[in-house]
Amino acid sequence: MNTIPQLKQAISAIFGDVANQLGERTGFIKRNRKLCGSSFAKAMVFGFQNNPIQTYSELSQSSAAVGVKISSQGLEQRMTAEAAKFMYQLLEQSIQQVVCTDPIVLPFLERFNGVHLRDSSVVSLPAELKDIWPGVGGSAGANAAVKLQVSLNYASGQLYGPVLQTGRTHDRRSPFHEMDLPAGALRLADLGFFDLDLLERDNQRGVFWLMRLKTGTGIFDSEGTRINLLPWLRSLKESRVEIGIYLGNRHRIPCRLLIERVPQEVSDKRRYRLKEYARKQQVPLSAEILELSQWTMLVTNVPVQMLTIDEAIMMLRVRWQVELLFKQWKSYARIDEWRSKKPWRILCELYAKLIGVVISHWIQVLCLWQYPDRSLFKAVKVIQKYAMVIALSLEENDLLDKVLSTISHCLGVGCSVNKRRFRQNASQLLLSIP
Repeated sequence: MNTIPQLKQAISAIFGDVANQLGERTGFIKRNRKLCGSSFAKAMVFGFQNNPIQTYSELSQSSAAVGVKISSQGLEQRMTAEAAKFMYQLLEQSIQQVVCTDPIVLPFLERFNGVHLRDSSVVSLPAELKDIWPGVGGSAGANAAVKLQVSLNYASGQLYGPVLQTGRTHDRRSPFHEMDLPAGALRLADLGFFDLDLLERDNQRGVFWLMRLKTGTGIFDSEGTRINLLPWLRSLKESRVEIGIYLGNRHRIPCRLLIERVPQEVSDKRRYRLKEYARKQQVPLSAEILELSQWTMLVTNVPVQMLTIDEAIMMLRVRWQVELLFKQWKSYARIDEWRSKKPWRILCELYAKLIGVVISHWIQVLCLWQYPDRSLFKAVKVIQKYAMVIALSLEENDLLDKVLSTISHCLGVGCSVNKRRFRQNASQLLLSIP
């Protein structure tokens, strides 16, 4: 697959006529002046991608680099509600671009028609923005937060989102929660997405799923007798066990229950996190929940000939890859940090950084995804170094070719994960499965 034309098309689609038209449509650009939607977007997106914590002076320099001379004070005055609306709509245009590559050639992943990971992450915002992005509230009163919802096809790298929702929105109201997947696909998600109605529909459509068991969910043995979970777990002699069950008091979904007793140190960490969560949220924590932390409990409708219990537990490491995506966005793009206290500037910055991480992901997918041992954390550093070079080359077709080809070469030769002798990383585990 020729990656450079795909990249050029996707990036140019955002910063050309689309940006200029949105600038005028949102009221951000009111007159024909040097600063247009395209130049403002390039300065913001690639400026923050190059340096996520920019002052107005540095933003002014980024603007000059893309051909627009504007003072720090002039830029500050442009950080308005209309500017935020413009950047938000440009973000929406960005996530509609379809950028993916051929699936990774790994025998294990080829068992499924795509491996889809869903998750969300919350970015806290100043309380002044609570009318736009209301948070969950707390002892200090109303607050503001935005929830980022994503779905990632781990096999092809295609990223859906981030779609922004209010911080108080439940994960099961994610636009990807009931996204139709093709028969044979595997759905992996955290407990926040646990939904018996969805699992039943997936069963009927031939879609596979693997999830943690939600505490309190009814489980029944092959004869329809309810299993009293905690006493049954206490009676287990082996560290790993699996049985066939029916899931849900009403649904009775046929599936497999997979159990692993975790080491004491893992159990201790889980208990600590549970107690911290209960303390912060001021909710009760039962002794049963604490005791259940000694086991990892999974439910899946994947047949045993396609997925053993060892492989299922290994797939938890794969699901963690979407968590690493958010970690990359917060650690390197710093989507949850800013130097200003001005609410509209903060929103403009947040949206610009999110467009930046989407573009960064496109580059990683098309230039690096075919390598199972890729390191996305090393890759993002390379892309950040070239961010302003991309911005400068957008008007020069041949130059953009050279820049993107150079980035692709750098990613291909220097962005692999370090192999571990103990506690192997996800790529090592996947490569070890015949």
